[in-house]
Amino acid sequence: MQTNLAPEFKGTPDGIAAEAILRKCVHCGFCTATCPTYQLLGDELDGPRGRIYLMKQVFEGAEPTRATQLHLDRCLTCRNCESTCPSGVDYGHLVDIGRKVVDAKVPRPAGEKAVRWLLKEGLTSPAFGPAMKLGQLVRGLLPETLKNKVPARQDAGRWPAATHARKVLMLAGCVQPAMMPNINSATARVLDAADIQTVVAPEAGCCGAVKFHLNDQDGGMAQMRANIDAWWPHVEQGVEAIVMNASGCGVTVKEYGHILQHDSAYAAKAARISELTQDLSELLPALVPVLKPKLAKQPDAKQVIGFHPPCTLQHGQKLKGGVETHLAALGFTVQVAKNEAHLCCGSAGTYSVLNPELSYQLRDRKLGHLGELQPAVIASANIGCITHLQSGTATPVRHWIELLDEALQP
Repeated sequence: MQTNLAPEFKGTPDGIAAEAILRKCVHCGFCTATCPTYQLLGDELDGPRGRIYLMKQVFEGAEPTRATQLHLDRCLTCRNCESTCPSGVDYGHLVDIGRKVVDAKVPRPAGEKAVRWLLKEGLTSPAFGPAMKLGQLVRGLLPETLKNKVPARQDAGRWPAATHARKVLMLAGCVQPAMMPNINSATARVLDAADIQTVVAPEAGCCGAVKFHLNDQDGGMAQMRANIDAWWPHVEQGVEAIVMNASGCGVTVKEYGHILQHDSAYAAKAARISELTQDLSELLPALVPVLKPKLAKQPDAKQVIGFHPPCTLQHGQKLKGGVETHLAALGFTVQVAKNEAHLCCGSAGTYSVLNPELSYQLRDRKLGHLGELQPAVIASANIGCITHLQSGTATPVRHWIELLDEALQP
């Protein structure tokens, strides 16, 4: 795609990056076929190709409007289009740049600004945990929209006390310890069974995704730098990997090197952190032969686990099929939906709060396809997807690591 940058963007990091991405686009439109919002709305401007045209116009000097902003807001950033694109257009990074530029030029209504501020500050605040506990105490009294965001209280279970020569770091996350603490402790127990110790750096907080994608990119990068500082002593001591059991955090930490590439103080460290980061499922090939003899009970082969691969896993990190393959090797019966397994469930970080109508349509569509499998349980790999899907079904929705952990327990 030929571009002619406006003078204000020529020679700037954002302009250079955006132009390089835009020039890869060949207008083919393959991306529209796999875009969730295009499928729901049928509007070219609510698909990747249309949004690329809008951003191109802005970078060439056109004045963005409120409509431009809304079309970019309605993007889930699921990056399904990247998996489909034959030209390798780096759409996810382009839309981050485009949103930043458009938001700088188009003021948001006061109410919208307030909600976005509450999300980016509230979800990443130390007060989130106590607030979630209070919400769980009065969950039965909450209106349905709030109840959907407050999962029933969960027991975290024991954290293994053993020490091992092999050590990995794990990001606890900003919301997961309060919403579903068993995911972290189950991760630690499974790795402990394989003689790997899970270490959590208390100073590490939110991965930065919430603020970054709500267009507080400076705030998001500050959180990224804080995490690097918290992890660096462990990296110097030779930790094997930084393990992520929330794929939304994983895709972000894997991009620290890209996001902080222009920060002379942190670029090299950020690249090393990204290099060390692995989704929990990437450990499975080595774990399966070690854990299989240790299973306390064989999984019931008649019980189908319906697996929803999060977009941040299959499109953001390009990890597809690993969870299903390796859990099957351990005796689990795991199936993905026969239709639209590639499509987003509608959670998409804070999207379900900011765009509830579209989000719930996608949730129900996803649950309909998973329901055809008649699963005993639905599994996923990201706290946002798990919470969002659970709000629409009576079928239990769990993290896959919890299922493996239970099979290991006597």
